[in-house]
Amino acid sequence: QVQLVESGGGLVQPGGSLRLSCAASGRAVSSENVQWYRQAPGKGRELVAVIGHLGTTLYGDSVKGRSTISRDNATNTVHLQINNLKPEDTAIYYCSLNVCWGQGTQVTVSA
Repeated sequence: QVQLVESGGGLVQPGGSLRLSCAASGRAVSSENVQWYRQAPGKGRELVAVIGHLGTTLYGDSVKGRSTISRDNATNTVHLQINNLKPEDTAIYYCSLNVCWGQGTQVTVSA
């Protein structure tokens, strides 16, 4: 059974950075694609970034150029670094592997 646990969210000022983590158990994060999504209040779920099982990466337009998705096979964790955070980045961030989802971690960007 796959379990995903996100962490690293919080309150940050505009222009700041956060590093989100998605710790997986039950399946290796290197075995298939892992995605980060986010959902802002009143909006649909948006793809933020993907890391493929071969290590290829893809970013959503909203975070392209200021985000990095990476994988630590030793700890079976996928990280998402977002820099230059903006108020519109405020959302719950979720990771997904196969059809499984974590519970999400809240990111709030506010002065």
